[in-house]
Formats: sequence, structure tokens, C-alpha cells
Amino acid sequence: MREIIDTLNAMFRYLFQKWKVILIVGIIGAVLGLTYSIYKKPTYTATLTFVLEDGEGMGGLGQYAGLASMVGIDLGGGSGGGIFKGDNIMELYRSRSIIAKSLLSNFDDKELLIDRYIASNNLRANWAKDPKLKDLSFHVPADQFTVQHDSILTDAVRTINKKMLEVTKPDKKLNIIQVEVEAKDEGFAKKFTETLVKEVNGFYTDTKTKKSTENLRILQKQTDSVKSELRKAISGVATSTDAVPNANPARMVLKVPAQTRQIDVKANTAILEELVKNLEISKVSSRNNRPLIQIIDAPVLPLTKNAIGKVLGIIIGGVLAGFLAVFVYCTKFVFKSLLE
Repeated sequence: MREIIDTLNAMFRYLFQKWKVILIVGIIGAVLGLTYSIYKKPTYTATLTFVLEDGEGMGGLGQYAGLASMVGIDLGGGSGGGIFKGDNIMELYRSRSIIAKSLLSNFDDKELLIDRYIASNNLRANWAKDPKLKDLSFHVPADQFTVQHDSILTDAVRTINKKMLEVTKPDKKLNIIQVEVEAKDEGFAKKFTETLVKEVNGFYTDTKTKKSTENLRILQKQTDSVKSELRKAISGVATSTDAVPNANPARMVLKVPAQTRQIDVKANTAILEELVKNLEISKVSSRNNRPLIQIIDAPVLPLTKNAIGKVLGIIIGGVLAGFLAVFVYCTKFVFKSLLE
């Protein structure tokens, strides 16, 4: 213990002898911190929060589940539920296809979001010497994209995922999701956040309701088909009756066509009643399966500005530089002691 204390005292004396150098290094660090705070461009954070309700509750439809299953209608509320169990919806925000689709959306009447991204990151200056990138434009159909287009989009998606986008749940017990985008361009941050949430929520809703919507479409087609056949059967009864208005009671064969058509009318009527009943149940089920997505807070200009103040820059630069100088001298002292 005595040796440790003596070593520490010797180290402190050694550092005290170098206080002028440490002070000069600290001042240089403070100047560098001030310079950084002046020339560092601020960033802006757009925050959007929304509440998500899966819409998988059945309410009072359980009594109709057996009847509906006979015609292929799933009233179990599982339309896509397994795909989005837990926090999987949050991973959709990092999907390349959805981020790329958002970037290719309109910022205004003249620009796309990808154009604002390129301008805010000053990428055109880096492309000036490359003839393939110099006049590159994204105002073309997606099927005409070149390798350069795809490469730029991939790089933008990677940068957004790593440095700009953050998706969290402030409270794990609630279905409130918060999306934050930090960018140098205030307008881009706001518009991209809104567009990204819109694309993800649209994809989520379409996927959740795809199965029930397809069943509803098929059932509607069957109902329309039976209704058409019923009209034909009714018309056939009238035609058969008009063909033999005063049929001879002794010749029952003359009534066969009308009676046959009457049977078709009764059968189609019974089928149509069941189909209409099941169609209405399917419509209610489809509405229940549709998730409810309600935006709570949307980004509003001016956005939160992230910048290092001059005073803070001086303090951080001076402290870091001073600690660095102290660390170097401590390392030098220890190494010298070991050699001795």
C-alpha cells in the first residue's frame, strides 16, 4: 500500500510539473470545440407517434363462426396476425423496399424525397466527375432504373437505417409506436417521417386484411352469380307460363317446364338467402379484422433542432483535450517507472 501511495504521489507531482502543457492542450481543445460548434450544421428531429390496435377481437360473432366456416369464411381474426406478432411491425420500418418507396415519393410538385436527400447531403458535388452520376435523375419509371439508381437507393437506405431512423415503443405495455427521423434538412425530416409511416401502415393494413378481403370478394361473386341465375329462373317460369296460357288439365306434361323453373326459383332463393347472410357476416368480420391506426402526434414545424452551442463546444473540447493530455503523461510516467 505504501508503494502504491508513493507511486500516486510521484505521478501527481509529475503531472503538476506539466500543468502548463496540459493547460495549453486544453485551450487548444476548447478552440477546436468552438470551431466545431460554429461550422457543424445542425440537424432536425421529426417525431411521429401513433397507436395501433390489431382489430382481432371477435365481439359477438363467435356464434356465427361455425356457419361461416362452411362457406370458407375465417372469423377467427387471424388475417395476417401471425405475420405481425409482437413488434414485427417495427421491423417493417427498416425494410429496403418500403424506405426506397418512401424516398421515391413526392416531396412537392417538383421534387422527390430522394432529391432532397441528395441535396441535403451534398452528393451532387461528389458525382460531378462521374459522367454516369452527374446528370442522374430519379424522375423516371422504376422499371427504367439503372445500376446507379439502385446503388444510390441502397446506400441511402443503409444510411437512414444506421444514422437517421429510430423506431421505438415508449411503453412496452402499450401499443404506441414512436418514429423519429433525424436529418440535416428540416423539410425532408418532416415529410419523410410522414411518408414512411403512411407506407408502413398501408402495407400492414393491406396484409392484415388480404385474406378476409379475398374471401369477401369470392363470396360477393358467388352471391351475384346466384342472383343472376334466380332472375333467369323467374324469367323462365314466366316464359313457360306464357307459352301455354290455357293448358289442358288432362295433359300434365305441358306444366313440366314451368314447374321445373319453379323448382330452380325455390332452390336459388334458398341459396341466395344463405349467401346474403354469410356475405353480411363476412363484411362485419372484414371490418373487425381491419387494424385501427390513429396518429397521436404528427411532426410540426419548426422541428426540434439539434446543435452544439458555443459554450458547450468550448467545455467539451477543453475537457476532452485536457483528459487526453493527462492520459498521455500518465502512460508515459507508468512506462518510465516500469523501465526503471
